[in-house]
Amino acid sequence: MEKLVEVFAQHAAAQTDAVRQGDAKTGNKHAKKVNETFDKLCAHGDAGRDALAILFTHPRMDVRVKAAAFLLRHRTEEAKAVLQEAARGQDLVSFAASEALKRWSEGTWALDPG
Repeated sequence: MEKLVEVFAQHAAAQTDAVRQGDAKTGNKHAKKVNETFDKLCAHGDAGRDALAILFTHPRMDVRVKAAAFLLRHRTEEAKAVLQEAARGQDLVSFAASEALKRWSEGTWALDPG
């Protein structure tokens, strides 16, 4: 599962980098890989989800936010703390964090229905 977590982090970072460069097509390719990797982790049940939580302390904020957004249902308090910290900023990652929190509070969040 460590390898899957590493792949998730690599694609999450690459997605952000592509979006920042204005390359939505490449960003979307990496987003698809993030989703596919999350599905593979979920195939291991909660152990796969728990493995992803290691990214809550990743050096890149965008990777922390992506992991937290996917783990809101499973690791709610920890994920919300990561997202709340990130949402204090003024950049794209901060916006993504605040949107994830908004969707969670509205009850429309659905990245991991369980």
